[in-house]
Amino acid sequence: MHPSSTDTRILRIPGLEAESGMVHGFSTLALGNMRGPTPGVGSLTPQRCAFAADLGFDPARLTVLGAAHSACVARVDTPVQAAVRNVDVLVTDRPDLPLLCTFADCYPVLLYDPVRRALALAHAGWRGTAAGVATAAVEALRREYGSRPADLVAGVGPGICWRCYEVGEEVAAGFDPRFARPSPGANGSGRVLLDLAAAICAQLETRGVPADRIHLHGACTRESPVLPSHRRSPDGVRFACIAAIR
Repeated sequence: MHPSSTDTRILRIPGLEAESGMVHGFSTLALGNMRGPTPGVGSLTPQRCAFAADLGFDPARLTVLGAAHSACVARVDTPVQAAVRNVDVLVTDRPDLPLLCTFADCYPVLLYDPVRRALALAHAGWRGTAAGVATAAVEALRREYGSRPADLVAGVGPGICWRCYEVGEEVAAGFDPRFARPSPGANGSGRVLLDLAAAICAQLETRGVPADRIHLHGACTRESPVLPSHRRSPDGVRFACIAAIR
């Protein structure tokens, strides 16, 4: 079964859809809350299973990234029934092994190597981005599968845009000043607007991924009515990214 690219319940990055060797998608609120189940009862929920099936995958093969806001990486060779904990990057070269992670303002980052047919899915919040999570994903593909950065195609999914992401000086201090700008009306409070997407793209480019092979979805979670946002509504609702090699 091949997923339909016209399903409005699922968002995609056009620049990645041209890659016939991989499938990806971002769920919207129409598919329900992708937040995980109660700890200790596995990682699959009816909503996650339905999303995987919509993309043409066996839900039983879903492997879930249990984000820890770090730059730690795990390689996946077979499906993992429980979430892979304490990492923010999963890499694999196995076909039909869908990787899943959930988000509410942080950014999904996808890397695909069409030459060596390898894939990375990363969770990039401010802590992980400050720690170099995108760089870690590129390096993991090189280390595990011999991927060359120049061969990679990257996608940065929906996340909170810089206009909506106000943070304190202590957070901004972990980033190059070019990604932070004073917040209007800060009145000397030190609050700044942080451009996480630009910081992620800069990490990818610095590591050797060509700029013209980095594709952004562009939707802001806080501004979009079809995506959950912790900043807009801290209710625990999450969207999911699923990516896999075909």
